[in-house]
Amino acid sequence: MISKTDKNIERLKRHKRVRAKVSGTAAKPRLCVYRSLNHIYAQIIDDVAGKTLCAASTMEKEVKAQIAELTKTEQAKLVGKTVAEKAAKVGVTEVVFDRGGYLYTGRVQAVADGAREAGLKF
Repeated sequence: MISKTDKNIERLKRHKRVRAKVSGTAAKPRLCVYRSLNHIYAQIIDDVAGKTLCAASTMEKEVKAQIAELTKTEQAKLVGKTVAEKAAKVGVTEVVFDRGGYLYTGRVQAVADGAREAGLKF
């Protein structure tokens, strides 16, 4: 009998491997991406202090008003721009990108591209 592998378990294994190497500091925090089936979330985290500096997602009122007719990839790009703008207000200009175990393509790449366009450096 063939058993099907759970893709989320495989993603979590990749995420643990990446997190062993990638860590955010006060000078260069971590931009973490989580992608669900319908939404995308991005946080900027200082791992040394254990604090989330800012966050953005497709669930927020400001973003939700703008994403009515956009595709999921375009929504992800908008979330990237939003989190970069919030980071600028907090004083963050440079981050380490944590793709969360996802492949760097599609919506995850769109978040990174949107953040870069809005001025964040990786």
